Amino acid sequence: MDIYMSWWTELVGQDYEWFWNVGIALTLTLIAGLFWRMLRKRLVRLVASTENHWDDVVINAIAVPVNWMIVAVGLTWAADITAAYYDREVQTSISIVRQLSLIILAAWAMWRLINRVEEKQLEGGMDPTTVQLVGKLAKLAVTILIILPVFQLLGISISGILAFGGMGGLIVGLAAKDLLANFFGSLIIYLDKPFKVGDWIRSPDRSIEGTVESIGFRVTRIRTFDKRPLYVPNSVFTSISVENPSRMLNRRIYETIGVRYQDAHTVRGIMEEIREMLRQHEEIDQEQTIIVNFNAFGASSLDFFIYTFTKTTNWVHYHEVKQDVLLKVMDIIHDRGADCAFPTRTLHLESMPAELSGGSLGGPGVSGQSVTQG
Repeated sequence: MDIYMSWWTELVGQDYEWFWNVGIALTLTLIAGLFWRMLRKRLVRLVASTENHWDDVVINAIAVPVNWMIVAVGLTWAADITAAYYDREVQTSISIVRQLSLIILAAWAMWRLINRVEEKQLEGGMDPTTVQLVGKLAKLAVTILIILPVFQLLGISISGILAFGGMGGLIVGLAAKDLLANFFGSLIIYLDKPFKVGDWIRSPDRSIEGTVESIGFRVTRIRTFDKRPLYVPNSVFTSISVENPSRMLNRRIYETIGVRYQDAHTVRGIMEEIREMLRQHEEIDQEQTIIVNFNAFGASSLDFFIYTFTKTTNWVHYHEVKQDVLLKVMDIIHDRGADCAFPTRTLHLESMPAELSGGSLGGPGVSGQSVTQG
């Protein structure tokens, strides 16, 4: 019985100030967390009722990081109180942990904000290439601004790193010249904008053709028409010619059509009717050049050409329009009683042996005969 009484006396006589201080710190942390959750719900309802959508972006970006900031501050506060009672030397480390946690969480909030702004800009129809460039530069700036104070907290001299940069910059530049060339190539693409994400591009200088999927700081990813990914270093685009068919205003129809020589009397009327058909065609751009002219005396045909432009630039629809035009041209030729020519050859014989000419050409020794072969 005396043993139990002495244990109870010792337990009651202990100093509970640390326990109550830690309890108060954790309780205040819990209250602050609950308060922020209630405030966040009110803010979400408030910003949802406004016409400005940017406040929604900001609230959605910082909501979760602020929760963790409250938790980080509360836990390090409780740890600081504990260290004050048991080991004061640890307090310095706890302060560093608190600052590092807040810096990292602030960077996370900024990162989320940049991502939300990118999504909003893309939904609004902004140029994906420009949006991605600004987003990457903003993330790079946030990363640099976070790394510097982190190094300072960890006791790493920033001035020493900057001083080393002068000498080391030359070494790094020589070792990573290709990487730097690709980086500056990406900047040229972003500034000159010869193409953007989603464009169909091709190069007459290289075997490059496909749809641009992404433009990075080092490579541009292109999806070829057989669905293979093609990774092109950005420095390549500074030394080659690039065509961008996606920015075409029109697509051209340029076809040469041959009519048989025996239908020579119908050629003029055929061309006039085709010209009128093109002028009445709703898919042909009337503000562009329309030419239907006799072009050449071919080996086996009278050739005229059609030169015109469609309104559409869509590849599939363009071929539908071209098909419709060519079918109407064929109908016009047939309606005139003519036909498209096919390769023929005429053989003129000055004389023939009697045994060969007797049956087929009507008598022996016939001269000056001609035979046409298809």
